Order: sequence, then structure tokens, then C-alpha cells
Amino acid sequence: MVKVLVVDDSAIDRRLAAGFLRRAGMEAVHAEHGAEALERITREAPDIVITDLQMPEMDGLELVEAIRRSHSGMPVVLMTAHGSEDIAVQALRRGAASYVPKRDLANTLVSTVQQILEVARRERQEQILRACLHAAEWHFELDNDIAQIPAVVGHLEQSVVRLGLCDEAMSLQVAVALREVLVNAIYHGNLEVSSALLEHGSHFDELVRQRKSERPYCDRRVRLLARETREEAVYVITDEGPGFDPSTLPDPFDLENLEKPSGRGLLLVRTFMDEVTHNERGNEITLRLRRRDP
Repeated sequence: MVKVLVVDDSAIDRRLAAGFLRRAGMEAVHAEHGAEALERITREAPDIVITDLQMPEMDGLELVEAIRRSHSGMPVVLMTAHGSEDIAVQALRRGAASYVPKRDLANTLVSTVQQILEVARRERQEQILRACLHAAEWHFELDNDIAQIPAVVGHLEQSVVRLGLCDEAMSLQVAVALREVLVNAIYHGNLEVSSALLEHGSHFDELVRQRKSERPYCDRRVRLLARETREEAVYVITDEGPGFDPSTLPDPFDLENLEKPSGRGLLLVRTFMDEVTHNERGNEITLRLRRRDP
């Protein structure tokens, strides 16, 4: 059973988050602040940590940094509330894997935890392979089934660690960014389902199901070209949709956009990658990750 450590100084918020997780079949344990959380991590080794940001003794940002130092590879998801947006961005840059707005826990907490665990589960790479591998190039073609994404992303996540481009904590962020871009290419690119419908989940899902079996949408593919060396990785993701005007994208770092459902993916991608560019047509995005020494 998946064990989740929920860290929050509010007993009400702890019970609320734990309730959603338990109903999804997970085990939830508690801590009231970062210092207590570190003790429980050492004692109980949870699979993932869900933490508030504003807490006494040790806040969420300090907890993220401590986990990265002492428990590299353990994923951390932030619970954000109004007024904590700036700290959340700092925590993402320092090792957190994703975030969930507190006001939207019922809709996104369980799915976010499942997604992060999906890309976090992997075996440690063989030391011999890491020593021998100096460069790699991969070409993938995906249809409009997001079930294909974990295998592709997991492969590339392992590859950046093997090449020594980043540590395991950072490789998880690479995986999260790639997943966000591939999902976007399928849903918004090939299937042309507007992100505005994310605020009305049933309508979004219904249109996705419909277009996956309709032409021209069902015939389109997503292509991913990955070029990796020991100095940098470049990922080019292309969909076959009509594209869009990249200049119309909102600023994901504008605090007013942080808790909007349609802006989270772009914020994560731009935070986790060193360079993000679109082609003029808007159906191709290029991500660049440079070597990050510990």
C-alpha cells in the first residue's frame, strides 16, 4: 500500500487531505511541521510527502530542501494556499515535484499523487551503464492515448540520470515536465480540446473521448525527439494539430495565474527546464536541460 506523509500545522487540513488519500486506497500518516516530518521520514520511509508551505519550526520550503539533501529521490508535493504563491515557486525550483491548490484538493490531490508516483517508481540504474553511456538519441511516436506516456517518460528520466545530467530528484522534475508537454500535445494539440474546459472536468473528458474516435483528430500523432549528452538534453515535441499563437500564452509566473487549472503545466515546464521555446506555428515545443551538478 502506498504510504503518504501529510505535513500541515492545521489539524483540519491534515484530516481533509488524509481522507481523500485513504478513500483512494492509500495509507496516510501525519506530521505538524517540517522537523517532525523529517523524523517520520527517517522512521517510516513514506513513498511521497504532501506538505503545506507555511508552518512553524520548519516551513515547507525548508522541508523540501532538507528532503532533497537527506532523502534524494523522495517526491514532495506542495499544498498551496492564497498568500503562499511566491514560496511555492521557490520550493518547485529547489526540488518539489508538483503542487496542488488547497481549495482544489478534492479534485486534484489524489490524481497528482498518483501521477507523481507513476513517474517516481523506477529501479536504480546500473553503475556500469552510467559509466559507459556518453550520448543517446531517441525517436518516439505516440497516438492519442496518454497510457503510452509513462513508459516513454520513464525511459527518458532514467537516461538523464545515467548520463549524469542531474540527480534523481531533478530527474523526477524532468519526467513531470515531459509528461505535461506530451499530455498537452495530445489533448490541446491533436484533439484540439481547449484548456478552458479544465474548469468543467466532465465536459473536458467527454470531448476527449469523442475526438479520440473522430477524424481528423484520431489520425494525428505526437512525435518526440530526444538528444541527450553528458552536458545537455534537448527534447522536441511536435503534434499534428493546427497550432496556436505562442505570443498569447499567459505568464505562468504571474501570481494571479498560479492556481488556475490551465496554467499549472506551463509553470512546471518553465520552472524545471532551462530553456523552453515554441515554433511559429505553435505545434512544436523544444525543451532544453543543461547539466546540473549537485
